[in-house]
Amino acid sequence: MTEDTSHCPPAASHTPTSAPDPPADAEPGARPRALLPDLAPWRASADFRRLWLAGLITNFGSFLTFVALPVQLKELTGSTAAVGAIGAVELVPLIVFGLYGGALADALDKRKLIVHTEAGQGLLCAALLLNAVLPEPRVWPLYLVAALTSALASVQRPALDSLVPRIVAHEHLPAAASLNSLRWTVGGVAGPALAGVVVAYAGLAWAYAADLVTFAVSVTLVVGLAASPASREAARPSLRSIAEGARYAWSRKELLGTYVVDIAAMLFAMPLAVLPFLADELGAAWSLGLMYASIPAGALVVSLTSGWTSRIHRHGRMVVLAAAGWGLAVAAAGVVRNVWLVLLFLTLGGCFDMISGIFRGAMWNQTIPDELRGRLAGIELLSYSVGPQLGQVRSGGMAAWRGVRTSIWSGGLVCTGAVALLALCLPALMDYDARTNEHARRMRARRAGTAG
Repeated sequence: MTEDTSHCPPAASHTPTSAPDPPADAEPGARPRALLPDLAPWRASADFRRLWLAGLITNFGSFLTFVALPVQLKELTGSTAAVGAIGAVELVPLIVFGLYGGALADALDKRKLIVHTEAGQGLLCAALLLNAVLPEPRVWPLYLVAALTSALASVQRPALDSLVPRIVAHEHLPAAASLNSLRWTVGGVAGPALAGVVVAYAGLAWAYAADLVTFAVSVTLVVGLAASPASREAARPSLRSIAEGARYAWSRKELLGTYVVDIAAMLFAMPLAVLPFLADELGAAWSLGLMYASIPAGALVVSLTSGWTSRIHRHGRMVVLAAAGWGLAVAAAGVVRNVWLVLLFLTLGGCFDMISGIFRGAMWNQTIPDELRGRLAGIELLSYSVGPQLGQVRSGGMAAWRGVRTSIWSGGLVCTGAVALLALCLPALMDYDARTNEHARRMRARRAGTAG
């Protein structure tokens, strides 16, 4: 199951009339507790718990393959461009099926889409395992499986994103986003770190086999989700319905800003494709798993201390600041020559990337109508997936032309400059306030009316 950064109210409390409760900050330990993730969505929704656990398990396994696949390509080809080409192979199915998957998520039962696509990705993982155990593994199955996995994940993701606002109360959507981010980052830290050890000492086949087991468990969990049929207002999947979603996104300049800022950040500063070669240049092949784990580790730090995010209302400004910080951290990782400093700056970049993701998710889920949620989730999928895929191509090609380290630091600096320019051109994004935005207020009123 792909990573989900999206986002039953608790029972109403009754304050005694004799004397008001003391402020929360006055209680001992209140400030540290305020930093911890808000567990209200987990406590209130059984479906959210099931979806969260399924995502935790399958993401852990998927990160094993995430590390094993480029390592296998590197071993078979020895080419930075060949490794970077994974992004190009995944790009077309991501665009086509991401948009159509959004229309399907609005028109069909979301649970069925999630179950079928999860099972399909498990079968593709089995194909990687079979290729890995051949006496002479082939290169073309790696690209084919990458393309097909991209297609299935692109169909699944809009269904996941549009399901969460149905099973979580409106006011708890930022908390759900933080918990989903925490789920992803736990797998993102443990998976790559373990993958580095498994690939080095047990072999690629064992990494693929472990991923296959996690898919079997996650399918078992998501089968138990309650049905989630299409809303009565939803349009049938068609080019016209996709165009309707695109027109809505274009009319919302603050949403448009979140898309283009994230694309710029990932396009120019995503270094993952060249990390196997950076580890070799630093004479620290042992550090590859740690490099892949560093960005999720930074995201995990933010997720574990994400209580403060619920008290921030200027979400657009946070998206911009975090994207610029991501670019600077990646640039620093490309300049320093000590492997531990590289890991430190990659971790810092992961912190900024998670902050951006939390506030993008809050803006999306608190302002988009349910009948358009799937199609807008498809557009969101493109915004946070096309950038990394093209970023792999850019970083691999630049590394082949000017060197690995130049590819990393130059991309980080260009990212920061592009984000600053976009902030100047998108005042609606910088002015967004969740308390006063007309779309956020409309969605609050709609959810309150439904609950009533």
